[in-house]
Amino acid sequence: MPFLNASEAHPMRFADGRRNPCIAHLARVIDHPNIVVGHHTYANDFDPPDDWAARLAPYTYPGAPERLVIGPFGQIAHGVRFVTASANHPMGGFTTYPFAIFDPATLPLIMDQLTGLPDTVIGPDVWIGHGALILPGARLGAGVIVGAGAVVAGEVPPYTIVAGNPARPLRRRFPPKVVERLLALAWWDWPTERIRAALPALCGQDIAALEAC
Repeated sequence: MPFLNASEAHPMRFADGRRNPCIAHLARVIDHPNIVVGHHTYANDFDPPDDWAARLAPYTYPGAPERLVIGPFGQIAHGVRFVTASANHPMGGFTTYPFAIFDPATLPLIMDQLTGLPDTVIGPDVWIGHGALILPGARLGAGVIVGAGAVVAGEVPPYTIVAGNPARPLRRRFPPKVVERLLALAWWDWPTERIRAALPALCGQDIAALEAC
């Protein structure tokens, strides 16, 4: 089997050669104008859906004012949901009741509240744990780890571990200088064969060895 074959919708195989339908390369199974997914990012779902976009981002409809952008080499566990900005009810008036979804003729009453909605942006090599909820406009830096069941809002710096509801930083994965060097390397943009050759360094903690690859 080719190393890191991004063209496969279901990249994992069992020992007997059968493909695992529960794991999918999202760039191969999502065709949605408001969702951008980087190469090799996968999601796992024990009840694999027919529509991965609707499962992961149920409020992101085609033509919505915002986007969901997920970087390369992301790892998304079962039960993760992205609640994007279109899920919000209008909050600028005396009521939050969404009259417009039941009577489109009332849409002009809230149109000024539907502009400038923030994108939700997930950086490269981010691991989002089982059942986590990513809220509208969240921005997760490269290498972030989100604990199971966490509810994440706002900005999470690169290589930070967050957990809880609301999610709070537990620790940085590496010292700041190492993080700077990792971001400069941007290994997730390397050609496949360079990544293969760098695997011993990528799976270790010797930043100089990775820089030498």
